[in-house]
Amino acid sequence: MHKIYIQDVTLRDGMHAIRHQYGKEKLKEIAIAIDKAGVDAIEISHGDGLAGGSFNYGFGKHTDWDWLEGIREELTHAKLTTLILPGIATIDDLKKARELGVESVRIATHCTEADIAPQHIEAAKKLGMDVGGFLMMAHLNEPKKLAEQAKIMEDAGADCVYVTDSAGALLMDGVIDRIKAFRDVLKDETEIGIHCHHNLSLGVANTIVAYQHGANRLDASLAGMGAGAGNAPLEVLIAILNKMEVKHNSDLFQLMDIADDIIRPLQTRPVRVDRETLSLGYAGVYSSFLLHAERAAKKYDLDTRTILNELGKRNMVGGQEDMIVDVALDLKSKMNE
Repeated sequence: MHKIYIQDVTLRDGMHAIRHQYGKEKLKEIAIAIDKAGVDAIEISHGDGLAGGSFNYGFGKHTDWDWLEGIREELTHAKLTTLILPGIATIDDLKKARELGVESVRIATHCTEADIAPQHIEAAKKLGMDVGGFLMMAHLNEPKKLAEQAKIMEDAGADCVYVTDSAGALLMDGVIDRIKAFRDVLKDETEIGIHCHHNLSLGVANTIVAYQHGANRLDASLAGMGAGAGNAPLEVLIAILNKMEVKHNSDLFQLMDIADDIIRPLQTRPVRVDRETLSLGYAGVYSSFLLHAERAAKKYDLDTRTILNELGKRNMVGGQEDMIVDVALDLKSKMNE
């Protein structure tokens, strides 16, 4: 078993919860506090990865470069990490992040599209970076086929490949089956990661069962800060790992304090399981669709849940945020017939 590795995503996935509006100084304050609490890696970028700021995804308060600048020098323990989506970020963006001190990167693709990742994985390895493959919306691909996608990333040079439950739609058996399928095909030296959203309130449980079946890189965020109902809450995950007597580097009380004193006050919409976020997990919809769907529902006088369910029926995936308005207009037209 590889040593357990806790990666915090408060400053990347957590961007979605506040429309990518972290101030530069506040972000630095949070990164320093997380580092002092002993977390192994801190991921920073726009919620949709480097260069994600756009009309489609939403513009950030700052650029990725502003957020990343000066952070590496402040960290004493944690690796500075980031995330990119091929087709949004380029290899030039990756090089710029490396120049700013980023040591590790996740290359994220839809769960059936690993074949667009090798160029970026290979480039990151040439830059001397630790590289993770990040297979999003993992519930939409059966375990064996998802593992085949993981193998493509491993063959390109990925040090770790993640089961990424972007919709918070997987049940515990689904997580276990996917981790086992990865273990069956990946080399012993290749690590396995787990990234869970909390839309069905299973984010922590799914992370724990993934660990029990071979995952060692565990994603979480303070106060669950993230898209939809958020990610597995970091402070809760660490409390449970403590109860299980699992060795790690994180300090529970420090993380509790950061979550309650710094993170929760930033949340303009509470990060929690409610009727809308529960609908994300129930319909199997990409968690970052939440705020886009809520805006469309308000504009066209629709129930957000109706939009989310329709998105699920149409198997919409990350990158199709611009289609949410089209779906809302279709639903409104049918109501008026």
